[in-house]
Amino acid sequence: MQFSEHWLREFVDPPLTSAELAHALTMAGLEVEALQNVAQPFVGVAVAHVLVVDRHPDADKLKLCQVDAGQGEILQIVCGAPNVAVGMKVPCALVGAELPGVKIKAAKVRGVESFGMLCSARELGLSEDHSGILALPDDAPVGEDIRTYLALDDKLFTLKLTPNRADCLSLKGIAREVGALTGTPVKLPAIRECAVGSAQRRAVILDAPAACPRYCGRVVSGIDARAPTPIWMKRRLERSSIRSISAVVDVTNYVMLELGQPLHAFDNARLQGGVHVRYPAPEEQLLLLNEQTVTPDPGTALISDDMRALALAGIMGGEESGITADTTELFLESAFFAPDAVAGKARGLGFSSDASYRFERGVDFAATREALERATQLILDICGGQAGPVTEAVAPEHLPKREAVRLRVPRAEKILGIPLGAEVAERLFSGLDFSFRREGDVFTVIPPSHRFDIAIEEDLVEELARLHGYDNIPERRPRGPLAILPKREETRSVWRLRRLLAARDYQEVVNYSFVDAAWEKDFCANPDPVVLANPIASQMGVMRSSLIGGLVNNLLVNFNRRMERVRVFETGRSFLRDAAGDAVAGFLQPKRIAALAAGPAAPEQWGVAARRVDFFDVKGDVEALLAPLVAGFERLEHPALHPGRSAAVVVQGRPIGLIGELHPHWVQKYELGGAPVVFELDLDSVLQQVLPAHREVSRFPAVVRDMALVVDLGLAAKSLRETLAKAAPSFVQDVVLFDVYQGKGVDPDKKSLAFRVVMQDTEKTLSDGEVDAAMSKMIEAASRNFAAKLRS
Repeated sequence: MQFSEHWLREFVDPPLTSAELAHALTMAGLEVEALQNVAQPFVGVAVAHVLVVDRHPDADKLKLCQVDAGQGEILQIVCGAPNVAVGMKVPCALVGAELPGVKIKAAKVRGVESFGMLCSARELGLSEDHSGILALPDDAPVGEDIRTYLALDDKLFTLKLTPNRADCLSLKGIAREVGALTGTPVKLPAIRECAVGSAQRRAVILDAPAACPRYCGRVVSGIDARAPTPIWMKRRLERSSIRSISAVVDVTNYVMLELGQPLHAFDNARLQGGVHVRYPAPEEQLLLLNEQTVTPDPGTALISDDMRALALAGIMGGEESGITADTTELFLESAFFAPDAVAGKARGLGFSSDASYRFERGVDFAATREALERATQLILDICGGQAGPVTEAVAPEHLPKREAVRLRVPRAEKILGIPLGAEVAERLFSGLDFSFRREGDVFTVIPPSHRFDIAIEEDLVEELARLHGYDNIPERRPRGPLAILPKREETRSVWRLRRLLAARDYQEVVNYSFVDAAWEKDFCANPDPVVLANPIASQMGVMRSSLIGGLVNNLLVNFNRRMERVRVFETGRSFLRDAAGDAVAGFLQPKRIAALAAGPAAPEQWGVAARRVDFFDVKGDVEALLAPLVAGFERLEHPALHPGRSAAVVVQGRPIGLIGELHPHWVQKYELGGAPVVFELDLDSVLQQVLPAHREVSRFPAVVRDMALVVDLGLAAKSLRETLAKAAPSFVQDVVLFDVYQGKGVDPDKKSLAFRVVMQDTEKTLSDGEVDAAMSKMIEAASRNFAAKLRS
């Protein structure tokens, strides 16, 4: 909403500067998005009358003008504008004038003295038009400062209104707000009922009363549609970013800006029968004023006569019934269209209009006739003619209801945190012209017809806050007891895990929980993911059930930017359907931590040979992440991972995640070059940790023995190690696999697993007999369970 400050101050003139007024409006919730001057600064330009125009004696394209600029003498000015003519009133920059970027001096032009300059609009900084001299009206007073005559010291306010404040889409509404904020009296233009000078009228029939509960119209005959729009009106329209078209159209736009009521004028000679508000017939079409032919949907109301559609109700008029320069009779419409009947209709047709913008937010349904009288009055003053009687059709049951809203002052004070008092509340409500009844500290308020945003007590509290001034509400820091939350020693923080992975050269990423359905199918074999009802993008249509897809996408983005070594991790939620029906919203949301490593195992350097990261590098990262918990790894088949290079991560006998190389099929499909290694773990399980327990440190030397056992090729080393540890006596401190061998001396279907056994007692030095007995016991257990043989 853009408007002229001079226009506003005709309605309400508070003792505030332009900047102070802009601040007051902004702090009242009417944000002033821009405040700018109408024209650039300049001085020394006056209205001049061109008396004589002769040819320049030494230049065909120049003219020698004699002008009266009200200075007591006739000025000779050389001018090159093609439109300069005797009798014109023009802006004249006198000697000494300072224009944007230039200072005017007396000078010789092709040998002829020139004492000033006749100005175009561009030279004054008013527009980019420099096709000729700016022509002024014939009644422009000679000698008057052009800034005063054209009101160029005006400023333009641009408001960024929220959708609930449609009442401020007019000068009347803004003036009402300024008056309430500053206590300045508001002087609105006097609107009187126009005398009826003609008996012509048209019937109005509301066939769709829910869409249009009130419709007023009248015939105005004998008008001169070619009459020029007054300069003052044209200026106000232009400063509100509305182009002047013709006198009748300009009047309807002017009243819309002044009172907030959109109007429309039909050429009465083109109408047949009564005026109807109805819904369209199937496949009915209408040619609009913007030259667009539309087929309105069944829920879009139309204005029609007895034969055809004339306009889209509350949106735009039709071309075939519009005003032309030859129009002598018009039918003037002023109606209230329900917001629900207009909202979204124009956008659905691919355009917008000032009328639809206002109607879909709510127009004052009690001021419909008032706007009609104001527009009629202006048309008669400008175009002449006789006004017919007003025809009004009303469906009271469909007009908006204004229910009483109760406000408790103590409740308002509690919400705002400031003492107000009932007297202050009464003064503020009176300033807004709210109708209310007071009973002690309780107000019962009836919202006015122009306010569509007052429905509950909190709305009235907001009004009190606005008028009191948001900047007058003191800023108080919250006070409250702060207690240190208990920290359980059995758990670690996510922050600690993130620091640990960062220390192992991983970079943290944060990905969307919304992913491509193809990722769910490829990496999770998930045929039924949680689908979004309104995705922000077509490739983000489902909720992720794994973090792997996002990490693979991070890898792909980095590879496309020539980043060969990528190590990333993420913590976040995944979303799984709940088959048991126990979860909120029908799906589970487990937290997970996942990482991906690809490219060289270490940054390029001279001291370490280059090699690609492999399963065991990332396995070491997982073990470091879980420490002091001991992780086990078991064979796993997973759709995202290589069938022979993947494993389930097991802690305390329970699987908590997975690790492995990405499946070759997905490496090829996503063009990753080499297979990255990924892991994904249940975050809650990783956060658990074993509390440290005291154990006596032995003062006696440890005994270390090695054993190499030949077992079946398919036997997992983990199973054999667990059997050895279970059979070992209590003084066996550790059993560690340190070598795997296949080759000469070992059958092809066998392998040799070498274990290092560390034995130490806290009470004595172990004897050879005790050590040999312990080794024999472990070898016997391995032989009994797995047919293992001691390698010679």
